[in-house]
Amino acid sequence: MKAVVAHHEISASGSPLESNQARRIADAASKTLGNLVGTLLGTYVTRSEHEEAVEPDAPDNIISLKIKMSLQMSAEDYDRTQNDLKELVRLRNNLVHHFIDQHDLWNLAGCRGAQESLAAAYSRIDQYFEQLRGWAEHMDQTRRLAAEFAQSDAVINLMLKGIAPDGLVDWPTAGIVCALREAADELAVEEWTPVATAGRWIAERYPEQLPAKYGCSSWRQVIHESRLFDLRYRETNGQRAAWYRVKKI
Repeated sequence: MKAVVAHHEISASGSPLESNQARRIADAASKTLGNLVGTLLGTYVTRSEHEEAVEPDAPDNIISLKIKMSLQMSAEDYDRTQNDLKELVRLRNNLVHHFIDQHDLWNLAGCRGAQESLAAAYSRIDQYFEQLRGWAEHMDQTRRLAAEFAQSDAVINLMLKGIAPDGLVDWPTAGIVCALREAADELAVEEWTPVATAGRWIAERYPEQLPAKYGCSSWRQVIHESRLFDLRYRETNGQRAAWYRVKKI
Protein backbone atom coordinates (compact mmCIF):
# COMPACT_ATOMS: atom_id res chain seq x y z
CA MET A 1 0.00 0.00 0.00
CA LYS A 2 2.88 2.36 0.73
CA ALA A 3 4.34 1.63 -2.71
CA VAL A 4 1.04 2.43 -4.45
CA VAL A 5 0.58 5.66 -2.48
CA ALA A 6 4.16 6.76 -3.15
CA HIS A 7 4.39 5.89 -6.84
CA HIS A 8 0.93 6.32 -8.40
CA GLU A 9 1.79 9.97 -9.03
CA ILE A 10 5.03 11.25 -10.56
CA SER A 11 5.77 14.95 -10.73
CA ALA A 12 8.75 17.17 -11.33
CA SER A 13 9.39 20.87 -11.75
CA GLY A 14 12.17 23.36 -12.27
CA SER A 15 14.98 23.60 -14.76
CA PRO A 16 16.48 21.08 -14.84
CA LEU A 17 13.45 19.03 -13.83
CA GLU A 18 13.69 17.87 -10.23
CA SER A 19 11.46 15.02 -9.09
CA ASN A 20 9.67 15.07 -5.75
CA GLN A 21 9.58 11.26 -5.65
CA ALA A 22 11.96 10.95 -2.69
CA ARG A 23 9.68 13.19 -0.64
CA ARG A 24 6.60 11.16 -1.60
CA ILE A 25 8.32 7.90 -0.64
CA ALA A 26 9.41 9.32 2.73
CA ASP A 27 5.93 10.69 3.37
CA ALA A 28 4.29 7.32 2.62
CA ALA A 29 6.81 5.50 4.81
CA SER A 30 5.76 7.54 7.83
CA LYS A 31 1.98 6.95 7.46
CA THR A 32 -0.02 4.53 9.56
CA LEU A 33 -2.27 1.97 7.87
CA GLY A 34 -5.32 4.12 8.57
CA ASN A 35 -3.69 7.19 7.03
CA LEU A 36 -2.58 5.16 4.00
CA VAL A 37 -6.14 3.98 3.40
CA GLY A 38 -7.39 7.56 3.66
CA THR A 39 -4.79 8.69 1.11
CA LEU A 40 -5.36 5.76 -1.24
CA LEU A 41 -9.11 6.32 -1.50
CA GLY A 42 -9.86 9.22 -3.79
CA THR A 43 -6.34 9.41 -5.23
CA TYR A 44 -5.41 6.03 -6.71
CA VAL A 45 -8.73 4.28 -6.06
CA THR A 46 -11.46 6.54 -7.46
CA ARG A 47 -15.08 6.45 -8.56
CA SER A 48 -15.59 6.34 -12.33
CA GLU A 49 -17.41 9.68 -12.21
CA HIS A 50 -14.59 11.27 -10.17
CA GLU A 51 -13.28 14.53 -11.62
CA GLU A 52 -9.79 15.81 -10.91
CA ALA A 53 -9.59 19.16 -9.19
CA VAL A 54 -8.20 21.84 -11.46
CA GLU A 55 -4.79 22.86 -10.20
CA PRO A 56 -3.54 26.43 -10.52
CA ASP A 57 -1.35 27.13 -13.51
CA ALA A 58 2.37 27.05 -12.84
CA PRO A 59 4.36 30.25 -13.45
CA ASP A 60 5.38 30.73 -17.08
CA ASN A 61 9.06 30.52 -16.21
CA ILE A 62 8.75 27.17 -14.40
CA ILE A 63 8.76 23.87 -16.28
CA SER A 64 6.57 21.23 -14.62
CA LEU A 65 5.50 17.69 -15.42
CA LYS A 66 2.91 15.48 -13.73
CA ILE A 67 1.76 11.94 -14.46
CA LYS A 68 -0.96 10.40 -12.32
CA MET A 69 -2.36 6.86 -12.42
CA SER A 70 -5.64 5.78 -10.88
CA LEU A 71 -7.89 2.74 -10.59
CA GLN A 72 -11.44 3.78 -11.44
CA MET A 73 -14.38 1.82 -10.04
CA SER A 74 -18.13 2.00 -10.19
CA ALA A 75 -19.76 3.68 -7.20
CA GLU A 76 -20.85 0.28 -5.90
CA ASP A 77 -17.38 -1.27 -6.19
CA TYR A 78 -15.77 1.82 -4.68
CA ASP A 79 -18.04 1.70 -1.61
CA ARG A 80 -17.37 -2.02 -1.19
CA THR A 81 -13.61 -1.48 -1.48
CA GLN A 82 -13.76 1.39 0.97
CA ASN A 83 -15.57 -0.79 3.51
CA ASP A 84 -13.08 -3.64 2.94
CA LEU A 85 -10.09 -1.38 3.53
CA LYS A 86 -11.65 0.07 6.66
CA GLU A 87 -12.23 -3.50 7.85
CA LEU A 88 -8.53 -4.19 7.24
CA VAL A 89 -7.62 -1.25 9.47
CA ARG A 90 -9.96 -2.49 12.21
CA LEU A 91 -8.51 -5.99 11.90
CA ARG A 92 -4.98 -4.65 12.23
CA ASN A 93 -5.84 -2.49 15.24
CA ASN A 94 -7.66 -5.37 16.92
CA LEU A 95 -4.68 -7.71 16.48
CA VAL A 96 -2.17 -5.17 17.73
CA HIS A 97 -4.10 -3.63 20.62
CA HIS A 98 -6.80 -6.04 21.80
CA PHE A 99 -5.91 -9.61 20.87
CA ILE A 100 -4.38 -10.56 24.21
CA ASP A 101 -7.36 -9.10 26.07
CA GLN A 102 -9.82 -11.13 23.98
CA HIS A 103 -8.24 -14.56 24.53
CA ASP A 104 -7.35 -16.46 27.67
CA LEU A 105 -3.91 -17.79 26.82
CA TRP A 106 -3.48 -19.48 30.21
CA ASN A 107 -5.53 -22.55 29.30
CA LEU A 108 -5.67 -24.92 26.34
CA ALA A 109 -9.14 -23.96 25.17
CA GLY A 110 -8.18 -20.29 25.16
CA CYS A 111 -5.05 -21.01 23.14
CA ARG A 112 -7.05 -23.03 20.61
CA GLY A 113 -9.54 -20.18 20.27
CA ALA A 114 -6.69 -17.72 19.78
CA GLN A 115 -5.13 -19.99 17.18
CA GLU A 116 -8.40 -20.23 15.24
CA SER A 117 -8.82 -16.46 15.43
CA LEU A 118 -5.30 -15.89 14.11
CA ALA A 119 -5.85 -18.38 11.27
CA ALA A 120 -9.04 -16.57 10.26
CA ALA A 121 -7.27 -13.20 10.46
CA TYR A 122 -4.37 -14.52 8.37
CA SER A 123 -6.78 -15.76 5.69
CA ARG A 124 -8.50 -12.38 5.56
CA ILE A 125 -5.20 -10.47 5.49
CA ASP A 126 -3.98 -12.73 2.67
CA GLN A 127 -7.05 -11.79 0.60
CA TYR A 128 -6.33 -8.09 1.12
CA PHE A 129 -2.66 -8.64 0.30
CA GLU A 130 -3.45 -10.34 -3.02
CA GLN A 131 -5.83 -7.54 -3.93
CA LEU A 132 -3.24 -4.86 -3.12
CA ARG A 133 -0.55 -6.76 -5.00
CA GLY A 134 -2.82 -6.86 -8.03
CA TRP A 135 -3.24 -3.09 -7.81
CA ALA A 136 0.51 -2.59 -7.51
CA GLU A 137 1.20 -4.84 -10.50
CA HIS A 138 -1.42 -2.98 -12.53
CA MET A 139 0.14 0.34 -11.58
CA ASP A 140 3.65 -0.90 -12.41
CA GLN A 141 2.50 -2.12 -15.82
CA THR A 142 0.87 1.25 -16.47
CA ARG A 143 4.11 3.01 -15.50
CA ARG A 144 6.08 0.85 -17.95
CA LEU A 145 3.62 1.54 -20.77
CA ALA A 146 3.69 5.26 -19.96
CA ALA A 147 7.50 5.25 -20.02
CA GLU A 148 7.51 3.50 -23.40
CA PHE A 149 4.99 6.00 -24.75
CA ALA A 150 6.94 8.95 -23.36
CA GLN A 151 10.02 7.76 -25.27
CA SER A 152 8.15 7.27 -28.55
CA ASP A 153 8.88 9.43 -31.56
CA ALA A 154 5.34 10.84 -31.44
CA VAL A 155 5.74 12.21 -27.90
CA ILE A 156 9.29 13.43 -28.50
CA ASN A 157 8.13 15.27 -31.60
CA LEU A 158 5.21 16.79 -29.70
CA MET A 159 7.09 17.76 -26.53
CA LEU A 160 10.42 18.85 -27.99
CA LYS A 161 9.49 19.92 -31.49
CA GLY A 162 5.83 20.93 -31.19
CA ILE A 163 4.77 18.54 -33.97
CA ALA A 164 1.52 16.69 -33.33
CA PRO A 165 1.01 13.08 -34.54
CA ASP A 166 -1.18 14.37 -37.39
CA GLY A 167 1.69 16.56 -38.60
CA LEU A 168 0.25 19.88 -37.44
CA VAL A 169 2.77 22.17 -35.78
CA ASP A 170 2.07 24.03 -32.55
CA TRP A 171 4.33 26.92 -33.47
CA PRO A 172 4.49 28.70 -30.07
CA THR A 173 5.95 25.55 -28.47
CA ALA A 174 7.91 24.32 -31.49
CA GLY A 175 11.60 23.65 -30.91
CA ILE A 176 12.59 25.47 -34.07
CA VAL A 177 10.81 28.63 -32.88
CA CYS A 178 12.68 28.43 -29.57
CA ALA A 179 15.90 28.09 -31.54
CA LEU A 180 15.07 31.14 -33.65
CA ARG A 181 14.37 33.15 -30.50
CA GLU A 182 17.68 32.06 -29.00
CA ALA A 183 19.52 32.92 -32.20
CA ALA A 184 17.91 36.35 -32.20
CA ASP A 185 19.07 36.93 -28.63
CA GLU A 186 22.62 36.08 -29.63
CA LEU A 187 22.88 37.65 -33.09
CA ALA A 188 20.45 40.57 -33.30
CA VAL A 189 21.72 43.94 -34.45
CA GLU A 190 19.34 46.66 -33.36
CA GLU A 191 16.61 44.02 -32.85
CA TRP A 192 17.00 42.45 -36.32
CA THR A 193 18.83 39.22 -37.21
CA PRO A 194 19.87 37.95 -40.66
CA VAL A 195 17.83 34.84 -41.43
CA ALA A 196 20.73 33.08 -43.16
CA THR A 197 23.09 33.74 -40.24
CA ALA A 198 20.52 32.48 -37.74
CA GLY A 199 19.99 29.35 -39.84
CA ARG A 200 23.71 28.52 -39.79
CA TRP A 201 23.92 29.28 -36.05
CA ILE A 202 21.01 26.91 -35.31
CA ALA A 203 22.33 24.17 -37.60
CA GLU A 204 25.60 24.12 -35.67
CA ARG A 205 23.98 23.96 -32.23
CA TYR A 206 20.66 22.23 -32.87
CA PRO A 207 21.10 20.13 -36.02
CA GLU A 208 17.78 18.36 -35.41
CA GLN A 209 15.89 21.66 -35.62
CA LEU A 210 15.69 22.15 -39.36
CA PRO A 211 12.87 23.54 -41.53
CA ALA A 212 12.24 20.21 -43.27
CA LYS A 213 11.22 18.67 -39.93
CA TYR A 214 8.33 21.12 -39.84
CA GLY A 215 7.25 20.74 -43.44
CA CYS A 216 9.02 23.91 -44.57
CA SER A 217 11.49 24.34 -47.41
CA SER A 218 13.36 27.30 -45.91
CA TRP A 219 13.96 29.33 -42.77
CA ARG A 220 11.93 32.15 -44.28
CA GLN A 221 8.94 29.81 -44.61
CA VAL A 222 9.30 28.81 -40.94
CA ILE A 223 9.28 32.47 -39.94
CA HIS A 224 6.26 33.14 -42.15
CA GLU A 225 4.27 30.07 -41.09
CA SER A 226 4.86 30.57 -37.37
CA ARG A 227 3.51 34.15 -37.46
CA LEU A 228 5.63 34.86 -34.41
CA PHE A 229 8.28 36.98 -36.11
CA ASP A 230 8.49 40.08 -38.25
CA LEU A 231 10.27 39.62 -41.58
CA ARG A 232 11.85 42.30 -43.75
CA TYR A 233 14.35 42.48 -46.58
CA ARG A 234 17.44 44.66 -46.74
CA GLU A 235 19.96 45.47 -49.42
CA THR A 236 23.48 44.60 -48.25
CA ASN A 237 26.42 45.01 -50.66
CA GLY A 238 24.02 44.94 -53.56
CA GLN A 239 22.32 41.76 -52.38
CA ARG A 240 18.82 41.41 -50.98
CA ALA A 241 18.76 39.50 -47.67
CA ALA A 242 16.00 38.51 -45.23
CA TRP A 243 16.09 39.69 -41.63
CA TYR A 244 13.74 38.85 -38.79
CA ARG A 245 12.86 39.85 -35.24
CA VAL A 246 10.58 38.50 -32.54
CA LYS A 247 7.15 40.12 -32.71
CA LYS A 248 6.41 42.51 -29.90
CA ILE A 249 3.26 41.82 -27.93
